[in-house]
Amino acid sequence: MMQALKLPAWFAAPGARALAAPALIIMMLAMMVLPLPAFILDLFFSFNIALSIIVLLTSLYTVKPLDFMAFPTVLLVSTMLRLSLNVASTRVVLTEGHTGPDAAGKVIEAFGHFLIGGNYAVGIVVFAILTIINFTVVTKGAGRIAEVGARFALDAMPGKQMAIDADLNAGLIGESDARLRRTEVSQEAEFYGAMDGASKYVRGDAVAGIIVTVVNIIGGLLVGILQHDMAIAEALKNYTLLAIGDGLVAQIPSLIISVAAGIVVSRVASEEDIGEQLIGQLFAKPQVLSITGAIIGAMGLIPGMPHFAFLILAAALGGGAWVLKQKAKQVEAPAATPAAAAAPVEMEEATWQDIMPVDTLGLEVGYRLIPLMDMAQGGELLRRIKGIRKKFAQDVGFLAPPVHIRDNLELKPSAYRITLKGVDVGSGEAHVGQFLAINPGMVSGTLPGPITTDPAFGLPATWVDASLRDQAQSLGYTVVDAGTVLATHLNHLINTHAAELLGRQEVQQLLDHLTKESPKLTEDLVPKQISLSTLQKVLQNLLAEGVHIRDMRTIVETLSDVAATTQDPHELTVAVRIALGRAIVQQIFPNGGEIAVMTLDNRLERVLMQALQASGPDGAGIEPGLADTIATQAAAALRQQEMLGYPPVLLVPGALRPLLSRFLRRSLPQLKVLSHAELPDSRTIKVTTLVGGQA
Repeated sequence: MMQALKLPAWFAAPGARALAAPALIIMMLAMMVLPLPAFILDLFFSFNIALSIIVLLTSLYTVKPLDFMAFPTVLLVSTMLRLSLNVASTRVVLTEGHTGPDAAGKVIEAFGHFLIGGNYAVGIVVFAILTIINFTVVTKGAGRIAEVGARFALDAMPGKQMAIDADLNAGLIGESDARLRRTEVSQEAEFYGAMDGASKYVRGDAVAGIIVTVVNIIGGLLVGILQHDMAIAEALKNYTLLAIGDGLVAQIPSLIISVAAGIVVSRVASEEDIGEQLIGQLFAKPQVLSITGAIIGAMGLIPGMPHFAFLILAAALGGGAWVLKQKAKQVEAPAATPAAAAAPVEMEEATWQDIMPVDTLGLEVGYRLIPLMDMAQGGELLRRIKGIRKKFAQDVGFLAPPVHIRDNLELKPSAYRITLKGVDVGSGEAHVGQFLAINPGMVSGTLPGPITTDPAFGLPATWVDASLRDQAQSLGYTVVDAGTVLATHLNHLINTHAAELLGRQEVQQLLDHLTKESPKLTEDLVPKQISLSTLQKVLQNLLAEGVHIRDMRTIVETLSDVAATTQDPHELTVAVRIALGRAIVQQIFPNGGEIAVMTLDNRLERVLMQALQASGPDGAGIEPGLADTIATQAAAALRQQEMLGYPPVLLVPGALRPLLSRFLRRSLPQLKVLSHAELPDSRTIKVTTLVGGQA
């Protein structure tokens, strides 16, 4: 077993690592100002070459760009290090160059002699080629990729943020995972932006390398000829070799780091490093290797071609293709059967995995509304939706399903659509940056802007610019922003369709929650006394009439008492409503005191009781003319009740309450129908309007 490499204690200390960057910057500044001996220059040039190789290998073994997030800073520091070494070596070349080619250290001498053979003309050509490759090919390409990557990363940020928040709302990820993914999205955009800027340093470094080399040659000639009385040929040879060696020592690490930058920004993130991707994708298909080997072998047979090199390469490619084919056969052999081998290739059979579940609650938005979901752009809609679900759970008594949010390019740019189990239940438009001025009925003026209606309650409204917000408020308008418009509409629809949102899973979760607090209360109810579906139907009946189910203790106790005599959900609902009477009245009349209600005229009440006895509890046999009269007069009484400032409540006998509630719910959804048995004895009743008094 290999033992893990242990760093010295002083190096592992946080304080020592914090001092590394300042020490490196001070060292680079010192190299520009202080004269350095040749031996120290050799150390720094060797370190520069080693650093560039480390950076290249690190870029090759990264799986995704963010794994090497410090690369832009490394690019800047390595560039400044090379420039500092150029300045330090220039000082030594100009002051000691007359003494020989080793005046600036052994590294520069080695590059001047062994790499270019001591020929300064060859050195100039090699240096120019390296600089051109680095400046016009590698660096320019890497900079362009980084620029485009930064633009795409910024454009994709709102959609990515919205997807993260949608997953969080749906419960697919936790808060810590969402925070981590948001950080990665922001870091990706910052990384490509930093790479776009850092690539300019590399291009500037290439230009500076050319200028420094030319200055070294010209300056060296002047110093050698004028100060040291050297012959022109000797001065040209010495200083040119030193300048070219110095330039190559800097340009080769610069080229290596430029290649590393191109690798980092040009790769597509996957679970493999660049080496695995290249081998797995370039040399994975035996057909490609076979055809390439055949072409290379044919070229090797052409007279005048280097036959040995071409034929050896063709044989290697052919051998590689044969090996890949053998491996593919070995993999397929165990899985293949005679029947499968003889069967023709067919399309995959449909499975249950192809069925996509329908979102219980969905919100689809046009692309202009995406900023409302992006917290980085000031959008607070996601936070408001979380608040809506929490408030709904506290008020109504169960947790609404998560709202799945997605963008829909088929909608208008500023439009949105709210869906319930895949069906559109509400839609509207919200204009980001503008405010909706809603007319509550008592405004003192008009406003410029497109006239519309409030999507939640249908009130007349006008979209106005932000500059008119104060004026609209002074005229008596209720002014809300685009996010509030959408959130209010969503909240209204969730409360309106609460009964449809209560599925069996939510009912079971309610029972589980109640069992934790009062285990004896629920142990005999489901399924011994009533079924889960019956309990669900009772709770849905309550929610359909706007009755909250927070008091599950009373509901369960009442059902336990009544379930022995009836299993009909409607009769169970009547019993539960009577038990919840005080809470129902408190919900409608929160201030206490007398209860102002509408009631039926005695003659109409008798007619309805007779019709109920003749048609049964569902009221299917009520004469159409009578039904139309009831609806018309109930609407008139409702308007009068609202003008008096009282809640729209109709008080009827208990036998008529289910019938009239179901009948009037479609045309007058805001009307609450109560029975005498539901009213607490402590409250005083005040009759304000008679329904059917003129019948």
